[in-house]
Amino acid sequence: MTDTPRPLPRRTAPLPGGPLASDVAMLLSAGMGKRMRPLTATRPKPLVRVVGKPLIDYSLDKLVEAGVSRAVVNVHYLSDQLVAHLKGRKAPSIAISDETDGLLETGGGMVRAAPLIAADPFFCLNTDAIWLDGPRNAFAALSEAWDAARMDALLLLVSHAQAYNYTGMGDFHLDPLGRISRRKPGRVAPYIFTGIQIVSQRLLRDAPDGAFSTGVLWDRAMAEGRLYGLSHTGLWFEVGSPAMIAPTEAALTGA
Repeated sequence: MTDTPRPLPRRTAPLPGGPLASDVAMLLSAGMGKRMRPLTATRPKPLVRVVGKPLIDYSLDKLVEAGVSRAVVNVHYLSDQLVAHLKGRKAPSIAISDETDGLLETGGGMVRAAPLIAADPFFCLNTDAIWLDGPRNAFAALSEAWDAARMDALLLLVSHAQAYNYTGMGDFHLDPLGRISRRKPGRVAPYIFTGIQIVSQRLLRDAPDGAFSTGVLWDRAMAEGRLYGLSHTGLWFEVGSPAMIAPTEAALTGA
């Protein structure tokens, strides 16, 4: 069941930018898109359209707006379609991390793509969500909060009140210093992971071989006190299933 569309605030001034901690981002785009069926029977999930625009282009356009010049996109399911679509873009510059020989999940995908990323730190984001920025764009806000001496990863989180379509129990808590802890079983957590983060190459050290979730690396960083979160000041739309498309379009267009 999806939320009733809420009116969006009108922006009256341009978003201020700011120096970025990285000019490279990885987009996690290799999944099978099972929750988005039947729309993904014939296309990869990043090419599912919302208000006539493929999901992945929302993320790529936000990167360009923020000043990120390079992107690495991993591909697996119906990869030819996604690669062909990306070739039509002029910006950012895009490199393909090929997982057609086997899906590696989020953590394994980052490890496979690391030689192409060639940056420390780098942004990493999912492609099944859309967000609207607050007073600063998300990448500038993450950059301002980034501290390589203390952090292995900094996750952009959003409160339930700012999350459209989300009906879960939340993902994380934040302590007064911004360090992350996971939701306890059966309890509600105040923050949801937006799918956007900034990551140090240190997070990937001694990573498992093959397919594994980024959660494995987050757990180690949490135990070491090096996993942090930042609360997003704008709005976030989960677009993980067909039922989430119509309310998202209504909210974005004011219909």
